[in-house]
Amino acid sequence: MDDATRTELEAAAFRTLLQHLSHRTDVQNIDMMNLTGFCRNCLSRWYQEAANARGIEMDKDTAREIVYGMPYDVWRTQYQTEAGADKQAAFKKAFAENVGDDTK
Repeated sequence: MDDATRTELEAAAFRTLLQHLSHRTDVQNIDMMNLTGFCRNCLSRWYQEAANARGIEMDKDTAREIVYGMPYDVWRTQYQTEAGADKQAAFKKAFAENVGDDTK
């Protein structure tokens, strides 16, 4: 497979991931962090970093709007729920396990 085709496939997979996440607003970022070590905010940061590395100026809010499909504050108001003590404790444990990971 050539590099251009690989890039097209990766981009298509990323768009599908964003579409899937837009339908799964019930899945909270803390749930994603606890299970996978990354969340929507991580995806938006990686997107911003990739843009900036290519000389495209992009701020955090713009990158988050791309990933969330709406302004982050709107998403939080509409979909974010309060994380209970059990999820917060699991997050602390997961975060500690991923300290060397670049998803922080």
